[in-house]
Amino acid sequence: QVQLVESGGGSVQAGGSLTLSCAASGRVLNINRMGWYRQARGKQRELVASITSAGNTQYADSVKGRFTISRDDVKSTVYLQMNSLKPADTAVYSCNADIINTLGYRSDYWGQGTQVTVSS
Repeated sequence: QVQLVESGGGSVQAGGSLTLSCAASGRVLNINRMGWYRQARGKQRELVASITSAGNTQYADSVKGRFTISRDDVKSTVYLQMNSLKPADTAVYSCNADIINTLGYRSDYWGQGTQVTVSS
């Protein structure tokens, strides 16, 4: 099986920074696109940022210039560096990865989610 385990969430004051990590483990052969999504209370889940295996990135307009997504393929890990955090960034952040396992099957995997709370 394949698992995605997130870490790095927490509480921070507005203007602060947090870094989220998401590590894939298990029967991982290859990781294609990786991304971070968030869901605030009462709102739909939205894409925050994504990165392809070639390193091409995409960001939601609301986080451009403040968040940076990166990946370490040796560690099978994706990171989200979040700077200049705002109360509007408060949400449960979940990582997502398009993974081919060692049996050759390609599936979409999700982490368990980590809470980010930004206070004013």
